[in-house]
Amino acid sequence: MEPVPVSVVVVSRARPRWLARCLTGIAQLDHRPFEVVVVACPAGCEAVRAHPKADEIKLVAYDQDNISAARNRGIAAAAGEIVAFIDDDAVPEPSWLSRLTAPFEHEEVAAVGGYVIGRNGFSLQWGAGSVDASGERCALSLEGEEPVTLHPQEGRAIKTEGTNMAVRRSLLAEMGGFDPAFRFYLDETDLNLRLAARDHATALAPMARVHHGVAESARRAADRTPRDLHQIGASKMVFLRKHVAPDEHKRALARFRAEQKARLLRAMRDGPLDAGDVFRIMRSLDAGIAEGAGRDLPRMSALPAASEGFRPFTARPGAKHRIHAGRSWVRQRLEDEARAAVIAGETATVLSLSPTALYHTLRFGEDGIWRQIGGQYGRAERSGPLFRLATLKRRIALEGRRLSKFRNV
Repeated sequence: MEPVPVSVVVVSRARPRWLARCLTGIAQLDHRPFEVVVVACPAGCEAVRAHPKADEIKLVAYDQDNISAARNRGIAAAAGEIVAFIDDDAVPEPSWLSRLTAPFEHEEVAAVGGYVIGRNGFSLQWGAGSVDASGERCALSLEGEEPVTLHPQEGRAIKTEGTNMAVRRSLLAEMGGFDPAFRFYLDETDLNLRLAARDHATALAPMARVHHGVAESARRAADRTPRDLHQIGASKMVFLRKHVAPDEHKRALARFRAEQKARLLRAMRDGPLDAGDVFRIMRSLDAGIAEGAGRDLPRMSALPAASEGFRPFTARPGAKHRIHAGRSWVRQRLEDEARAAVIAGETATVLSLSPTALYHTLRFGEDGIWRQIGGQYGRAERSGPLFRLATLKRRIALEGRRLSKFRNV
C-alpha cells in the first residue's frame, strides 16, 4: 500500500536559528510523500527563504503570539491527508514521520502521538499518557515498541504532545483545528478531549521520536526555568471553563497553583530563582488566571481546504546513515568525515568516546550532523547501567545497534 501524503506543520516565532535547524532535520526524513508548511514571524520567514529547500516549503506569514491560531493557518495551507506537527525547537529522528503515520493504515485511528526526548538526547520528556477533564496528565504503561491503538475512557482522553503528533486532516478541519482561545499551553490537550468526546481512537507510537531542545523564550529560560506564567494561567482557566463544571474550578485551580508554586520553589532551591522571582512569577500566574476567566471562547468553525495543491518536499528516503566513531582526540577527523557524508547526501552521527564513565549526550547540529559524546564506560540510556565495562569496539557496536532502531545504519 502506498503511504498517504502527509503535511508537516512547523510554527515558529522569534527563533529563526532553531527553525533552520528543525528544517535541516526534516530534510533528513526517510519518508515520502510529504510536504512542509511553515507558519512564521518575519525573522522565521527570512530563515525559510534562506534555506536550500526554500522553494519546496509552503510559507505562511503570521506574527501573533498565538500558537493555536498559527497552527490553524498551517492546517488551512496543508494539502496532505494527514497533518503532522513538530515544534521549531525540536528535531525528528530520520524515521519519525514513517513511524508516526504508520498507524493511520487502520481506519479507526484519528490521531497518533509519538514520544519526545529531552535535552540530553536520551531521557524521555513525554511518553504515553492520558488526561482528564481538568487537564491533569497521568502516565500510561505501554509494553514493547510497537504502536498501540487506544480508545478514550469515561472522563479521560489519550494525551498527545503538540511537538510530536498527527491527525487526519479531514477530521481536524471539520473540528475547526485548535481553539485559538489557547494562545499557549493546553491547546493540544483541548483537542485530545474533543476527539475523545467523539469517541475517536488515538494511537501511540513509542518509536516515533523527536528531540525537543526547549528553546529560550519570554516565558522560560534555556534550562526550562519559568520566567512568566501569565499565558499558562490564562490557558488553564480557559480549559477549565470548557471542560469542567464551575463548582470544580476552585479546587482544580488550587491544585494547579500548588503545582506551579512547587516548581518555582524547586528552581529557587537549585539557584536560578530567588524569593522575589517566585513572588513575581506567581503574580503573573494569577493575572493570567483572571484574564482567562474573561477571555472570549470563539465558536469553532471548519477550516477551508488548501488553496494550493500538495507540494512535495524532497528528503532522503533510503539514505544510508553512517556512524563515524572513535576516540575523543580524533573527533575533528570524525567531524570532517561526517560533514563530507552529509554533503554527499547521507546522514551521519559522530560518536566520540573518551576512556571515562562520563554520561552521554546526543544532539543534532545546525550543520545536519548528529553528535553523541560521552565515556566508553558511561551511561547512554539513563535507565542503563551506571558503568558498562566494554572495549571501545564493543561499545561502538552497542551504540550502533541502539541507533539503528531510529536511523538507517
